[in-house]
Amino acid sequence: MFKHAILCAALSVPLCAQAATEDDLHAIRDQIKQLKDSYEQRISQLEQRLSQAEADSRKAETTATQARAIAQQADRPPTATPNAFNPAVSLILSGSYGQFQQDAAIPATGFAMSPNNNGYTRSFSLKESELGIAADIDPQFRGVATMALAPAGGVSVENAFIQTSTLGNGFNLKFGRYFSGLGYLNDQHSHTWDFVDQPLVYRTMWDNQLGEDGVQLKWLAPTDTFVELGAELGRGRGFPGSDRQTHNGPGAAVLFAHVGDDIGVSSSWRAGVSLHQTKQENAVSNNVPDLAGTAGGVSNSFTGNTRTAGLDFVWKYAPNGNPTVTNFKLQSEYFRRRENGMLTYDTAAANVTDSYAVTQSGWYLQGVYQFMPNWRTGLRYDQLDPGTAQVGALNAANVISNYGYKPTRSTVMLDYSPSEFSRLRLQLAQDKSRQGLTDNQLFLQYIMSLGAHGAHQF
Repeated sequence: MFKHAILCAALSVPLCAQAATEDDLHAIRDQIKQLKDSYEQRISQLEQRLSQAEADSRKAETTATQARAIAQQADRPPTATPNAFNPAVSLILSGSYGQFQQDAAIPATGFAMSPNNNGYTRSFSLKESELGIAADIDPQFRGVATMALAPAGGVSVENAFIQTSTLGNGFNLKFGRYFSGLGYLNDQHSHTWDFVDQPLVYRTMWDNQLGEDGVQLKWLAPTDTFVELGAELGRGRGFPGSDRQTHNGPGAAVLFAHVGDDIGVSSSWRAGVSLHQTKQENAVSNNVPDLAGTAGGVSNSFTGNTRTAGLDFVWKYAPNGNPTVTNFKLQSEYFRRRENGMLTYDTAAANVTDSYAVTQSGWYLQGVYQFMPNWRTGLRYDQLDPGTAQVGALNAANVISNYGYKPTRSTVMLDYSPSEFSRLRLQLAQDKSRQGLTDNQLFLQYIMSLGAHGAHQF
C-alpha cells in the first residue's frame, strides 16, 4: 500500500523536478512522510477496533452461557448451604409483682362455669417462660415448637406444628398443636400482649387462649387488598371443648376471615369474623354458687353444643408510616357464645339433670400510644354479659338464670422498651368483674427475649 502511494507521489512530480532545488526535495520528502504516518495511524485504529470487537464478542458469549446456566438452575430445587437448616432458638423470660385486694380465684359473676384462668399471683412471681425452636425442615416444610416452662417446674408443649412452604396459589397448611387463628389476640404469644393479662372475654370464653391439636388451612387472596380465609379441624382439647379422647374424628371446627388495607401512608387496618363450634361432654365445673349461701358452691356437669361467633378490628397509625418515634394502635373484639344441652346440678349430692341453654357475650376496647421512642401508654375497658339462661323445670329452683349484673374492668398501663428485646411495664386496674367485690390491682412486669426471634404479626 505504501509503495503504491509513493509511486503515485513520484509520478506526480513534473519533469522539471530534476532540476529542482534542495528545498523542493525536502518538501517532497515531508509529504511522503505525512502520507506514511497517516496510513499507519489509520491501520492502528482499525486494529484496536478489531481487538475491542473480538473482546466484546467473547464477553457476550460468556454472559449468555451464564444466563443459560442460571435459567436451568432455576428449574431445579435450591441447594441448601451448610447452615441453612440450623434451628433458630429463642428464650422468653418474664416475671411480675402483683398486688390486689380480692381473692383472684373468685370467678366473674355469671361465669362460674368458665375456667377463670387469670394467672394472678400476689407478690413477686416468675411467670411462664417460653423456649422456642424454629427451622426449615426441607424446601417443602418448616417446623416450629414452643415449650412453656412453668414457674413451679415442669414443661408443657404450647405449640408444635409443621407448616408447608410450597403449596402455592396463596395456600398454607399447618398441622400439629397451635393457637387457633380466630379473633385477633388468640394466636399471639403472651410476651407480645400490650397488657399484663388478657381481656375478660378471653379469660372467660377461651381460658386465656384457644389452643388446638389439629390442622389449619389458610388462603391469601392475590389482591391488593389483604384478604385471608381460614378453616380448622381439631380435637377440641381447649376450653370450651372437653378433649374428646374416646371419639374418632374432629371435636371442634373453626372458620375465620380477615380483610385489611392501608389508608394513605400513615394508617392501616384489619377486620375479621370468626366462628367456633365444639361439643362439651361431662364438662365439670366446681365451686359454682348456684344456691345462695352454699358454702364453697357445688359441682355441676354440662353436656351439649357450644357455638361462638366473633368480630375483631384493629387500626394502626404512624406518621408518614414511621412507627419508631410515635404510633397509635386501636383494637377491639366481641364474642357471643350460645350453649345448649343438659346440665347436671350438684353432681355430688342432688345430681339433678335437665335442659340448659344460655347466650353469653363479652367485648373489650383498647388503645396503645407510643408517645416517644421506647415509651408507650395504654388504656383498656372490658365488659361481659352473662345473659339469661333457660333452665329445665327440675333445676329451676337450683340454677341462677339471671344474674342481673355485667362484669367490667378498666386498665391503664405504661411500659418502657430499651430495645425490641426487653420491656418493663407498670399496670393499674380497677376490676369490677365480681359483683360487690371491687378490686384495685397493681402489677409490675418484665419481659426479656434471648436469641433469635421472628417478627410479630400485624
